[in-house]
Amino acid sequence: MSRTPLALIGGLLGFVLYVMAVVALADHVLGLHWLVQFAYFTVAGIAWAWPAKWLMFWAARGRG
Repeated sequence: MSRTPLALIGGLLGFVLYVMAVVALADHVLGLHWLVQFAYFTVAGIAWAWPAKWLMFWAARGRG
């Protein structure tokens, strides 16, 4: 099996689990100061990009 389907399945599964964790932790953050909320949602909104980038490069390395 090529890396692309594996990356797709792993990426979708990982992203769904990541969103579930972020939403679950957000319940605890919502009662805190607005600066803490801002920091949390900023980091949570950006943090998924690094694993996704790594996964895309890994999948592309298998070609050619």
